[in-house]
Amino acid sequence: MQFALTPEQKMIQKVAREFAEKEIEPYAAEIDETGEYPMEILEKLGKLGFMGLAYPKEYGGSGAGYVAYALVAEEVAKACASTAMTLGGNASLASLPIYAFGTKAQKEKYLVPMVKGETIGAFALTEANAGSDAGNQQTTAVLEGDEYVLNGSKMFISSAGIAHTYVVTAVTGIVAEKGKKIISAFIVEDGTQGFTFGKKENKMGMHGSYTRELIFEDCRIPKENLLGKEGDGFKIAMTSLDSGRIGVGALSLGIAQAALEEAIKYSKSRIQFGKPIAKQQMVQVMIADMATEIDCARMLVHRAAWLKDNGMPFTKEGAMAKLYASETAMRCASRAVQIHGGYGYMREYKVERLFRDAKICEIFEGTSEVQRIVIAGQVLK
Repeated sequence: MQFALTPEQKMIQKVAREFAEKEIEPYAAEIDETGEYPMEILEKLGKLGFMGLAYPKEYGGSGAGYVAYALVAEEVAKACASTAMTLGGNASLASLPIYAFGTKAQKEKYLVPMVKGETIGAFALTEANAGSDAGNQQTTAVLEGDEYVLNGSKMFISSAGIAHTYVVTAVTGIVAEKGKKIISAFIVEDGTQGFTFGKKENKMGMHGSYTRELIFEDCRIPKENLLGKEGDGFKIAMTSLDSGRIGVGALSLGIAQAALEEAIKYSKSRIQFGKPIAKQQMVQVMIADMATEIDCARMLVHRAAWLKDNGMPFTKEGAMAKLYASETAMRCASRAVQIHGGYGYMREYKVERLFRDAKICEIFEGTSEVQRIVIAGQVLK
């Protein structure tokens, strides 16, 4: 069993760490405070090739794989989780379905610029009545001549309003004998007539990652923007989420690692009862637990990424990685705040932001409860 990173992966990790420390970390607090995302950081991530790590060179990527992508996502998230969230939405969740199910023409038109970081992609599945119950879609797409007409809305969509390309699921029919909805997936370009956005959501955390509603009112898109075949939409969504969970696991790792490093730094400098609180046994217990859980989470994330890179099934492992890493991020952020005491509750300290950013990791791309359902289903089948 090999736990060591390859020389290429180590180099990618080093470049990502240096970039995050120099180009992202100094602006992270401002991004959180203003909620305005500096697009120049995304452009630089694209130029470094970090948007295309998981895709082959023929589509503008490097073919470095998902382990490399997980390393980059962790380093970026350690500096700014909002930036890592936007990176993941483009580099994994939106790009993967086009790569896996798109035609050659769709890949050349939409995937290549996304992989190069020239455009941003978003993935739109969630609706008001279709959260964990993703099959309960209400948005419809009706074929009229050479166009599909979309009507409905999507909510809680990351990068909405700044993305250029959207992968959108919609109902295209009903299986009469079963009453089951036929769900298909489409590529929708920003600026298409009948496609607008709702308000920017005011969230607990991840302030630098835009979240808005997508609204479709007689939105006409060419039929060649159907992704895969009619009825493939649910399969496309689940395939995308399987891979996306690796990204969320890596993002969660970055938050957890940042929380640990902040807790160590503060505990060594904070003097109480005549000595640094790092000398207090209860603080040491919290730090030891954080370090152990982060290592466990990292192994789960890297295993899932390795399985994907090697063409092996990873649905269960991806769900385990997302579940454990996200809950580890929440626990570590909470402990870091506790170690900081009253200061940890103040916004000038990074751990306060980490705590707020961590919570969504237990919710989006499948809640912790959904991950346990997925895991149990794989174990019991």
